[in-house]
Amino acid sequence: MDFYRAFLQRCCKLLKKNKQIIVCGDVNTAHREIDLARPKENENVSGFLPAEREWIDSFLQAGFIDTFRHFHKDSGNYTWWDYKTRARERNIGWRIDYFFISSGLTAFLEKAVIHPDITGSDHAPVSIELSL
Repeated sequence: MDFYRAFLQRCCKLLKKNKQIIVCGDVNTAHREIDLARPKENENVSGFLPAEREWIDSFLQAGFIDTFRHFHKDSGNYTWWDYKTRARERNIGWRIDYFFISSGLTAFLEKAVIHPDITGSDHAPVSIELSL
């Protein structure tokens, strides 16, 4: 959590300098109940703890956009599945991989996609398209 706080501070400094920012990565946190298949069963599991989810809230409040949720409001869209339980086959997953953009880039955001059909990892690739 210390890293996330420091990262947010750094991003806020860049935003104050009118920089546009794209953040992509596995943040190991499902933000909302819609972002994992079994939220009630995972309320006390790292990756869905209130403090972790609040960090994403603060990141969004600081002026960032969750690009996937900008376009997709439905459930069942995940980026990680447990290999051991063969969860991908049953789509019992978590959305923990994100593209966040600073709000100044929203007008250029054309698409945000999860690619669940690309295999080879327990994570699915995510992508965005911007028209600059």
